Order: sequence, then structure tokens, then C-alpha cells
Amino acid sequence: MKELVVISGKGGTGKTSLVASFAALAKKKVLADCDVDAADLHLVLEPRIVHRENFCGGKIARILSERCTSCGRCQEVCRFDAVVQKAGVTAGEDFFIDPVACEGCGVCVWNCPEETISFEEAINGEWFISETRCGPMVHARLGIAEANSGKLVSLVRNQAKQVAEARNLDLLIVDGSPGIGCPVIASITGADL
Repeated sequence: MKELVVISGKGGTGKTSLVASFAALAKKKVLADCDVDAADLHLVLEPRIVHRENFCGGKIARILSERCTSCGRCQEVCRFDAVVQKAGVTAGEDFFIDPVACEGCGVCVWNCPEETISFEEAINGEWFISETRCGPMVHARLGIAEANSGKLVSLVRNQAKQVAEARNLDLLIVDGSPGIGCPVIASITGADL
């Protein structure tokens, strides 16, 4: 199987239009929309979703206030200022973790002497396998202000390769992420063209 990835240094340059054109012309192909931060290949190809799953790309910490002794160790070790102290509350309810500021590093979890911080998988978005008028497509939607887009791009590409293998398709056409960051690297790593 060959893999063709269309990328650009910025968004809005026509890469999705080019991928849609290739999709209309190519035979025995599967499509992957790896622009997970602003996916729009679905607008052109009108997919019918046949499979969907949540994407869990990281973890988030949460203080279990009923067991917390308010020692403050979690706040001391958090370099992202995600542990916030409330004012004027009873012991055990002094701290909470701001889910927007939490980077999911786990340092607070590892340093809590009372083991009162849970560390749960965070749902960062969704991914889909769909049927379009141009063939199968794997695509995703990353949640607003969510991280781990590179992991989601890798998941989309891997799922598209599995679809291609299962259906004996010999071309994967990828609408890659724009820019120069992790999602772009995840879009092009190991591609043929």
C-alpha cells in the first residue's frame, strides 16, 4: 500500500480541496482526515459514520476531597499552577485541580502522601470510520482546547491503514495537519509521498 499525504505550512491553502479531488479520481483508496484540530474533509465528502469511538489521549488529576488532609504538597509540586486553593473552607476541601490548567503529568499524584488524587483518562475527542461517495474515510474531532493532537493523528492513520488492509485497498490519501508541529510530524512519518 502507498500512502500519499498532502500538507501545508498553514491552514487555508487548499490541501483539503486537493485531497477531495484525488479522492474522486483515485481507485482502491481509503481517506484519512488528519487535520484533527479543524477537520473539514467531511464537509466535502458528506460521510455516513459507521463506527465512532472516544479518543483518550491523556490523563487528568482530581483531588478526592473526602480523603484530603489539605497538606498542600500537590500545590507545591505542580509546575502548571493547576492545583488551586479555595479560601475560607473546611479542611479537606481546601484544594481542587483546575482541569483546564492540568497537563496530566501526574506529579501531584505521585507526591500526594495520602494518595487522595485520582488520575483518570481524559476524553479529548472522537474518531470515526465512515463511508463516503469516494470510499471509506477515517476522521476525527479533537475537543476544543484539548491536547494530544499528534496522538489522535497517529490513531487516525493507523485505523485508515487497517481499513485499507481489511478491504484490500492499495492507496491511503491523507489530508495532513497544517503547520510545523507534532500533528504534522504525525501526519507524514513513514509516508511514501
